[in-house]
Amino acid sequence: MLVGEAVLGVYRQMFAALARDAGAVVDDPELVDIAETLLSAFAEAGEEGLSREQMRHVCRHHPAEAFENRLRVLRGLGAIREVFPKPNQLRYRASFTSVVGLMFVRRMMLDGGQSEMHRLLALEQLNVADPRMTAEQARAGAEGLGRAFRLWSVELLTLANSTIEELREQAPKLWGTAEIIERAERLHGAILRRWPELDRTCTELRAAIHAYGDASRRAAARLTDSAGTTRNLTLLPPETWRTYARTASREELAGVLDGFVFDAPAPWHDPAAIVTAVQEGPRTTPPRPAPPRPSVPDPGLSDRTPADRSEADRLAGIAEQVLRGRDRVEVHQVLNRDWATARRLLADLSAAHLHPELPYRLVWSDGLRARPGSSPSWLSDGVFERLGEAP
Repeated sequence: MLVGEAVLGVYRQMFAALARDAGAVVDDPELVDIAETLLSAFAEAGEEGLSREQMRHVCRHHPAEAFENRLRVLRGLGAIREVFPKPNQLRYRASFTSVVGLMFVRRMMLDGGQSEMHRLLALEQLNVADPRMTAEQARAGAEGLGRAFRLWSVELLTLANSTIEELREQAPKLWGTAEIIERAERLHGAILRRWPELDRTCTELRAAIHAYGDASRRAAARLTDSAGTTRNLTLLPPETWRTYARTASREELAGVLDGFVFDAPAPWHDPAAIVTAVQEGPRTTPPRPAPPRPSVPDPGLSDRTPADRSEADRLAGIAEQVLRGRDRVEVHQVLNRDWATARRLLADLSAAHLHPELPYRLVWSDGLRARPGSSPSWLSDGVFERLGEAP
């Protein structure tokens, strides 16, 4: 869609001076394709021309309504005419002028008018060298070129301040700027040497040439800066990159990659060795899934005593055996036995002390009782007591 709008925009700009109103130019690129297809077919047909049926056949891929509209317009403007001007004519031929005009349109679409400016400057150079050319003719040619350069510079300044996408689309207008300026300056010098009285006109022409050069350099600098910042190689034409690669020095080429970090090359491994290593490598054994649990509850488990309750009862039984009906007992009296039995008993008393449901407490003091030759060889002073009724 955007490409089609760009094409139509160029068509409108080219033929604005010849249009009768704003709607006189085609509003669909397909209509131009039909005209080009017809003109190509006439070129292949030769002097015999084409009949109406043959024209419809070569345009069979286009809608019939669009074909009829194009044929009517081309016949009305003289691009397609009868082979012989007589009634009931069945064969037609194309105008040479229309074919050349379409070629001109395609060139304008390709490079934005650069090639036409080259041709115009070359033609003016030949005219200046012609001894039959008068000063008035030279003045008219110089004024026309100055007008073209001024308008061109205004358009380039507008592009330089527009979006980078629009500038990239109009990039062909920046190609070959140096050569155009060189040709224009040679033409300016030739006119001034032959007709010194045209110095005022030549001054205006030279100012327009310099304005065009400044505008083109400004637009090209913005396009180049944007291309370097974004690393987008499509912002400049391929010819520019190829020219830079061929003419730049080694340092300039290396500067393009400043700021890039490249990974070291990976070591080479033989593919067969990699396959062997994968095949001989240890394989992890997947964990065995747990057996499925029954969805129906097991009635045999409901009669069992909870684990917390049985542990509390066991600890309460050990505590009562230690106390033997008393409310408190000294710890060193309880642990006066071999260390293997004493440490298990001490662990049970500590568990009873920490159990939230049991009324027992283990209290330690700061004293230390030494027992050389006994097991254990030392004991801390402390008591184990009951705080309430046992459950």
